[in-house]
Amino acid sequence: MSREGLAVFLDRDGVLTVERSYITRPGELELLPGAARAVGALNNAGVRAVVVSNQSAVARGLMTEEELAAVHGHLEELLEEEGVFLDAAYYCPNLFGARVARFARDDSCRKPRTGMLEQAARDLGIDLAASYMIGDQMTDIELARGAGLTAVLVLTGKGHETQAVLSERGLEIDHVAVEIGAAVSWILNHMEKR
Repeated sequence: MSREGLAVFLDRDGVLTVERSYITRPGELELLPGAARAVGALNNAGVRAVVVSNQSAVARGLMTEEELAAVHGHLEELLEEEGVFLDAAYYCPNLFGARVARFARDDSCRKPRTGMLEQAARDLGIDLAASYMIGDQMTDIELARGAGLTAVLVLTGKGHETQAVLSERGLEIDHVAVEIGAAVSWILNHMEKR
């Protein structure tokens, strides 16, 4: 199967990086073990690796857009040190009713709404129906469902709590993986079988 137009969308906190309350400085960002290797596997397979992340710390007044850009820049540096790269990253700073008026709106970019995915599809020529989402929270799973992506839950970050919620609600998920490396391995194998 051709991998043209395929992407794996990745939540940042709890999937690629260690989950912390609000990461507002580059030094607070730490890659999870195996995250760079997993991104490298996507790079080597010719599958786009794209971050989609809610970052309401901007709307809450805890950081500026420039500080968010610096944190993202540090993420890219950490990955580059391992010889791997993200194809793109999309962040939604908005939060309805938040402190910073400019971002105090709940618009279509905030997960589980699909605005970031739709923008990525336009920018990068991605076929959403053939793509995947790796996340650790219900908003990631709901985002995948809303956009027609295959949803993979990882048990890092808030993954165990999300798995419990899915079980309580009797909701099915396409796959559950211990961490991002196992998730990417499953996805690449799943792509081969399509």
